[in-house]
Amino acid sequence: MLTQEIIEGFRTVAIASIADAIDKVVGRRGYLHHAIKNRINEKRMVGPAVTTLHAKSSEFLPPTLALDLIEDSAPGSVIVIGAAGDTDLAFWGGIMTAGAFAKGHAGALLAGGLRDVQEIQRDYDLPVFAPHVSPGTSLGRTATIAKDIPVEVGGILVHPGDLVVGDVDGVCIVPPQHAAAVLAMAREIDAREAEQARLIVEAKSLKQGLAKYGRI
Repeated sequence: MLTQEIIEGFRTVAIASIADAIDKVVGRRGYLHHAIKNRINEKRMVGPAVTTLHAKSSEFLPPTLALDLIEDSAPGSVIVIGAAGDTDLAFWGGIMTAGAFAKGHAGALLAGGLRDVQEIQRDYDLPVFAPHVSPGTSLGRTATIAKDIPVEVGGILVHPGDLVVGDVDGVCIVPPQHAAAVLAMAREIDAREAEQARLIVEAKSLKQGLAKYGRI
């Protein structure tokens, strides 16, 4: 179960340590493809996922279900948009960011592109993680067909309620039932690496640090 204390804890541990902890605790990869990056700023984004899915459509329709998520989800949520089909277009832009910012959401995670980057940077500075930027609208190309379902982003299946943690080192998806254990292990990894780094600097020897802590 995700508590506010656990969510806050994930703001201070390294993404690499989270990824390593997921490997061990969950037993599978939890980090997204390297193409998924914060296209707006270098802020960390932490929050529970709320999800929607785009699919091919020639109808000129707004992304209604994504708009519903922005409007109705709890503050602090991460809006996660998956895609079945074409992703070489923008699933997110300035207007949706304005809504997410007004509602106090943590940011967005996209399987496709975003646009209005300079507007978002200037007016909202809200993290948006995506594989690319595109000026193309989704209207007339895709439509939202479902929400609150598992969606794939960056090679990882994201379930509603999963904890999304992202910064300049990448994005990890933490299953809520494992969040406390992953956080505890990530903190341990951070502490050991800090000790190891100090030893390497003090001893002026990388190999000595590796020999004692066995971590690279």
